[in-house]
Parts: sequence; structure tokens; C-alpha cells
Amino acid sequence: MSAIAEAGAPRRTIRSRFTAFDRLDVLGPLFIIPAILYVVVLVGLPFLLALYYSVSAYSIFNPSYTFVGLKNFREVIDSEIFRRTLANTLIFTISAQIIGLLLGKIGAMLLMQEFPGRRLARALIVLPWAVPVSLATLAWVWMFDSLYSVINWTLVAVGLIDPAHRPQWLGQEDLAMIAVATVHAWRLFPFGVVIFLAGFTSVPQDVLDAATIDGAGFWRRNYQIILPIIAPIIMIALIFGTVFTFTDLSVVYLLTKGGPINSTQVLGSLAFQVGILSGDVAHGAAICLFLFPFLLVAVILLLRSLRRREI
Repeated sequence: MSAIAEAGAPRRTIRSRFTAFDRLDVLGPLFIIPAILYVVVLVGLPFLLALYYSVSAYSIFNPSYTFVGLKNFREVIDSEIFRRTLANTLIFTISAQIIGLLLGKIGAMLLMQEFPGRRLARALIVLPWAVPVSLATLAWVWMFDSLYSVINWTLVAVGLIDPAHRPQWLGQEDLAMIAVATVHAWRLFPFGVVIFLAGFTSVPQDVLDAATIDGAGFWRRNYQIILPIIAPIIMIALIFGTVFTFTDLSVVYLLTKGGPINSTQVLGSLAFQVGILSGDVAHGAAICLFLFPFLLVAVILLLRSLRRREI
């Protein structure tokens, strides 16, 4: 008996060493610390560095630090290019969100139906999100090409446009904005589909059956029952999509580089051109910081709307 007791003693000792990890107040911080470090290193430090450079005259050609206060912000606001860029950013963000979520809802409604190959279609729907943005955007550059555009070829084939007056998608100011918003909405499309699929599957089937028995048609079930139930999920998707779109520069830079005549320039691409390509780090940092208040206001408004719906 004593031998059995002695053999069991080390087990209790080993178990006692890990007892602390069974407590939520210990285990919770251990799980959250990596995420906090990630945010601090990749978001917090660059943000503080942008603040540091935005109030200076720092540039690649003059690396000495000279404090200038809010001079850079005043010069940026007085710039006509910046004001147009700010308007372009708002148009680009709002239009891409509307198109992306609308297409996502339609795609999710189609994928909720039973049809042959539905599993394959659900797998292929994530391709726009999985394909590298540079590779996908280069394909779109070819599709919008002035001479070999497959879009123009299709429109000519069905008789919607005159072959002698083909639209220059990336060369005309109004069409260029439509092009970049469409490509970014195409990137958001899989995200919207996944969000709406999750929302549709969370709606109780007995509620829909009761509404159908009471005479509610497709539109009434959709807009008076389904949408109010999944509204919180849509709000969360809208927050993530807005932040992602507002800070994105890859699609614009790869497609048009902000042209023609800054008609598609957004804050991210303008900050990159001014701060990195031109070497004016101070003004580039000031332009980047203008993203923060707009995103903060947008997120606060969306979160307040979400809280009201939950109440």
C-alpha cells in the first residue's frame, strides 16, 4: 500500500503544477497576450511613428528631425488633390460596400438552393478572396484593356455599344472609378456570401414556415423577417468591409495608379505616392493619419446602430 501511495505522489505533484492553468483569470490573459502583441507591434507602433513624422519636416532627402507642428496637416488640407482624393475614397468605399454586399446576398440566396454541383460552387466562390490581389488585378487590367477588353468585346457582340466608340475603362475619369469599385467589390463578394450564408442558416425554419402559412411572400419574408434577424451579422460585416476598403490601396494602385488625373486616387495610394515614392515622409504620414478620424466615426456610428438593434 505504501508503494502505491508513493507511486501516486508524483502524479499529484505534476497535476498541482498545472492547476493554475485551469483558472480563467490566468488562462484568459495567456491566450489574449499574443493578439495584443500583434496589434501593438504591427498597428500601434506604426501609428505612433506616423504621429512622430507628421509633425516634422522629415523626408528621405533631409532625414534630420525638425518639429513643424500642424503645418503638414494645413498644407495637406489646402491641397486640391487631397480634397478630391478624400471624396474619391468615400465614393470608392461606399460603392464597393453596396455592390459587394448586394452581390454577396444574391450569391448566398442562390447557394441556399439545392442544385447539382452546389458544393463545388461553394468552394469556387472563395476564389476572388484566395487569389493574390496582384495576380487578380492584372487579369482585370487585361479585361479593361482599351484594345483587347473582353468586356468591350462582349458588349459589341450583343450590340450594346458601337465598335467605333468603345469605352476606355481605365482612361476615362468616370469609368475608371466604376472599374476600381467593381474590382474591389469582386474581392469583397466571397466575404459577403459567407456572411449572408451564416446569417441565413441562423434564421429558425419554423419562423419562416409560420410566415409562409400566414401568407407572407418572398419579399415580405426577406425584408420583414430575415433581414431584421441577421442585421447584427451584416453590421459586423459592414464594419470589417469598411475598414478594409477605406485603407486599401492595392486595387487602385495596380489598376490606375490613381489616374487618370487623380480621378481614382484614394488616401492610401496618395499617401504611398507622397510618402514612399516621392520621399516626403512627413506629408505622407499626415495623409495617412486622415484615415483614422473618418474610420473612427464610421465604426462608432455602425456600432451604435448595432447596439440599438440588439436593445
